[in-house]
Amino acid sequence: MFTPLEYEFFVRGLIVATLVGGLCGLIGVYVVLRQMSYIGHGLAHAIFGGAVTSYVLSINFFLGASLWGFVSAMLINIASRRRSISADAAIGIVTTSSFALGIALISKFRNFTRSFDAALFGNILGITQTDVLAIVAVTAIAAVAVFVGYKYLLFTTFDYEVAGFYGVPTGWIDAGFALLLAAVIVVSLQVLGVTMIAAAIVIPPVAARLLTNDFTKMLLLSVVIGAFCGLGGLYMSFYIDVSSGASVVLFSALVFLIALGYTSLLNRINSSKWKSGASNLGGEAESLR
Repeated sequence: MFTPLEYEFFVRGLIVATLVGGLCGLIGVYVVLRQMSYIGHGLAHAIFGGAVTSYVLSINFFLGASLWGFVSAMLINIASRRRSISADAAIGIVTTSSFALGIALISKFRNFTRSFDAALFGNILGITQTDVLAIVAVTAIAAVAVFVGYKYLLFTTFDYEVAGFYGVPTGWIDAGFALLLAAVIVVSLQVLGVTMIAAAIVIPPVAARLLTNDFTKMLLLSVVIGAFCGLGGLYMSFYIDVSSGASVVLFSALVFLIALGYTSLLNRINSSKWKSGASNLGGEAESLR
């Protein structure tokens, strides 16, 4: 168990994977409850296009990709608010176009220094000191944003129209959340890869939802599950020699199945107790007659 800790790159990767897992679990709660699960998948593909464009134009990767993701998220929000365009159609148009642009630029210039495979599937070995600092910064910003805007986020998540009626700045909340989600996806790219980010955002909150009906508990549990899946997934990646993104998602899926099995078993036990209690009450009622 402690053998991988002898390698400096693994220790750095372990810290990063745990932070990214917890970060995805935190943001994922709002994504899932807002029924925006597909947008996480779509934005990851859109940001891939932004990452390639940033490199070609010699713009800072984190700045360029985050702005690209923010603009993509806002375009999706604006398009999906039109009654004639469904949300999934808006996501499909914006994200596939952006992803296609990234592929086109790679095929044109052929000098995209960030590994194509790493961008798609994640590569913990490619984590740099700059990546670590960016992940720590985004994690801190996300934690502060959720803490400060807890009530606003909660209100807009569960009843968007009523929140606007009571004076909650829903437009600004949407814009801030879109920017935060874009930043989370950007800093998670190197660990999880484009194809795996959506699962890392969705699975921890869904598993947490199975275990509790309380929102605050769900939020905290999702962060813990996400961080645990990041840590456990990276260990699995080391021992079975697969990409970090794939192993984190597979480990998350295993945790989800355990939570599903546990809750199903618990429901059966409670159902049996209820039936037994009802039967006893029926017997007592019959004896009173």
